[in-house]
Amino acid sequence: MQQPDSDPLLGRILEGRYLLTARIARGGMAGVYEAHDRRLDRIVAVKVMHSGLGDDKAYAARFVREARAAARLDHPNVVQVFDQGDDHGTLFLVMELVRGTTLRDRMTPGQPALPGRAVALMEPVLAALGAAHKADLIHRDVKPENVLLAEDGRVKVADFGLARAVTAATQHTSTGVLIGTVSYIAPEIVTDGRADKRSDVYSAGVMLYELLTGRKPHEGESPIQVAYKHVHEDVPPPSALVPSLPPYVDALVARATARDPDLRPTDAGVMLRHLQRVSQALAAGVTEDVELTTDLAPPRRPVHEATAVEALPDAEATAVRPRSRGTVEVSRPTPVPVAAPPEEPRKRRRGPFAVLLAVLLVAVVGGGAWWFGFARYTTTPGVLGLSQSAAVARLEKAGLKVEVAAPDWSNATAAGLVMRTDPGGGDRVLDHGTVTITLSKGPEVYKLPDLAGKTLDEAQDAITGLEMSFGKAVDTWSETVPSGQVIRTDPKAGTELPPGSNVDVWVSRGRQPITVTSWVGKDADQAKKALTKAGLKVDTTSRYDDSVAKGLVMTQSPDTGTLYKGDTVSLLVSKGPELVEVPHGLRAMGVKDATEKLEALGFKVVTQQSDHYLGLGYVWDWTPNAGEKIPKGSTITLYLV
Repeated sequence: MQQPDSDPLLGRILEGRYLLTARIARGGMAGVYEAHDRRLDRIVAVKVMHSGLGDDKAYAARFVREARAAARLDHPNVVQVFDQGDDHGTLFLVMELVRGTTLRDRMTPGQPALPGRAVALMEPVLAALGAAHKADLIHRDVKPENVLLAEDGRVKVADFGLARAVTAATQHTSTGVLIGTVSYIAPEIVTDGRADKRSDVYSAGVMLYELLTGRKPHEGESPIQVAYKHVHEDVPPPSALVPSLPPYVDALVARATARDPDLRPTDAGVMLRHLQRVSQALAAGVTEDVELTTDLAPPRRPVHEATAVEALPDAEATAVRPRSRGTVEVSRPTPVPVAAPPEEPRKRRRGPFAVLLAVLLVAVVGGGAWWFGFARYTTTPGVLGLSQSAAVARLEKAGLKVEVAAPDWSNATAAGLVMRTDPGGGDRVLDHGTVTITLSKGPEVYKLPDLAGKTLDEAQDAITGLEMSFGKAVDTWSETVPSGQVIRTDPKAGTELPPGSNVDVWVSRGRQPITVTSWVGKDADQAKKALTKAGLKVDTTSRYDDSVAKGLVMTQSPDTGTLYKGDTVSLLVSKGPELVEVPHGLRAMGVKDATEKLEALGFKVVTQQSDHYLGLGYVWDWTPNAGEKIPKGSTITLYLV
């Protein structure tokens, strides 16, 4: 979302509340900005009328009135209007911000949508218009640019009320009001500037035609020519370009786009019910339903002699002239009585050679014009949606040659069917000339490659190179993938995706570091459990120690710092003091021998006289008793006799 730094509105706070942060779009009447509602702390869209429009008090009053009417609309398919205001002459409208694209962005010229898809797109549009019509609000600017397709799949119609206010207030002051919308304008607006609910129905019918065929029904070199065709030419049946369309679809388009408003559905709600019947028939695979076609076709209106009008010559039948700046008007010239031509004076006779030369010249020029302008050309039959064999048969039956181009992707035409012709259906082509047909490969899809091991930049280039959208990069630890390389994608590698699909990438941060703390003096079993849970290996050795209790960690290596999963921590665990068994067989042993034996086992020895002491120097008894296990280095007392 970019905008020139010179935009004076950026950074401006309207009415002390709406901070304009970025420009989303700019049109002939207004600019749309993303804004921060500082009072409610939310992001909104603000439509700001261009400078000068707020100076007209009548226009400003109507703008406020229509904005209030639009704000009363509460429908899931209508862009909600939150507020409107006038900041020192700057008129603005605050609306719901819908992130996504417009229907126009999704429409490709010459690429018809599948009938079911076209009908599905029009249902929410008609539902929104129906809600407006029920509230006696006319849109007046129904077109693909005003249909928003949100990122979450919702369809919303924008500019309710605003379109009516702008058109009514500016049709006499602006030359550009109809320029952008003339392709969808109802005939009655062209002829006398009046519009009602049926005018919205007409515009919706034109949109449906464009979705079904990939082309607008009326085209011309200028808006005046297009407006003229709306008034004087019926919208052609869509099946003329897409022969596979059922007759009841043609009937619905004809009913909605009838030039006489009385022959159309009375409002969008009625047209929605007709569309839903068509939707059900398409979903059921019905190709022919006479009753449905008859019900949907425009009713026939009898022509009474009293109102019949003699046709004027084509060159004088109607004239289209500017009605006022920004709109057009169609009128009939007043018939003028034609008097008999006056007699011309007799001309002198020309020579036979001159007469013959003139006749030959006229014949050559007329014949040449006929040959180059008409005789050599025929009309290309419509073959969109047909199989290759059916299309070739129809074209060859019309005397044309057929070339088959390389198949191409199409999101609107099923695989194996004709998606495009050159020249297009209804266009002129040389008699016995060549028509190139292009078959559809079906929806455009690309297989997502395996990006594992690529750098983030390489992965992003690969994704965008396949017309896909790079989503988000998720940094995560990996014990096997070096830092900065792709681990995986979502969707996974090998998945077939349409263009524009979002692809997220998981990127390695390298091995996850593990912070080591000291367990010295703590329980060895708890230390081993904690270190193992952290992903480390534990190497344990033990030894006797007189100063450290059994089961406690005496030393740890490393005792602090950072390790990685699978690294080893060495623990030396105390077995406590070493225990030695007090020997048997010391009785009657000389004191010297007994002392040597006990000291050899690591004991300390002291002697005392027993109760039976006789001064002989032999051991009579000792403590601790024989067979007890006591810590090495303990003292044993010998009692002598």
